[in-house]
Amino acid sequence: MSREKILAVDDEEDILELLRFNLSREGYQVSCAESGEDALRLARTNPIDLMVLDLMLPGLDGLDVTRKIKNDPKLRHIPIIMLTAKGEEADVVTGLELGASDYVTKPFSPRILIARIKATLRSAAKTPQDDLEVLHIHGIEIHPGRRQVTMDDQQIELTYTEFQVLHYLAKRPGWVFTRSQIVDAVRGDDYPVTDRSVDVQIVGLRKKLGEYGACIETVRGVGYRFKEEA
Repeated sequence: MSREKILAVDDEEDILELLRFNLSREGYQVSCAESGEDALRLARTNPIDLMVLDLMLPGLDGLDVTRKIKNDPKLRHIPIIMLTAKGEEADVVTGLELGASDYVTKPFSPRILIARIKATLRSAAKTPQDDLEVLHIHGIEIHPGRRQVTMDDQQIELTYTEFQVLHYLAKRPGWVFTRSQIVDAVRGDDYPVTDRSVDVQIVGLRKKLGEYGACIETVRGVGYRFKEEA
């Protein structure tokens, strides 16, 4: 049974009880907060492994909490999964760019939320991968040192940017990245960021990957993620 500590933050008592029940049943240790201020206080006084955070909170909202957590050297390692209402795509993008790991839309399925939590905890537990470490995922081999990609023992030719995008996504399978995050990671902060520039690279990359192109999933209104292995 898992014993990771999860802090659930929501101002609706029914949702907190739903989170507490389902996460406890999975073996997680669950603490709850009904405001952003309480969430920060608990995170600072009681070590946690992950935070499930509602964006729509009175006072200090979820984005403010995310910003403060990710700007605090002692807390920035905590993965955050945002709970969002439909129509909050702009807030989702902002949250991810502030450093949140993933999001789930309300009303949510507890099973889906738990799957996202498990994936996020797995990724967070991994030692940060060296940029030269060879990746093997979904039958694809990515060799950063040689800047080489092989699928089913067949090498494919990628442009510099296509390789960078693939490597960036594949290092964190299951994590959602906004277009701005992808461009910043590939070219640095000085590269002009446009949705179109990222979308064009993804189209070309999927075409060259053939049947494996489906591993790059579009998260509508937000960005892209690399499919996690089952």
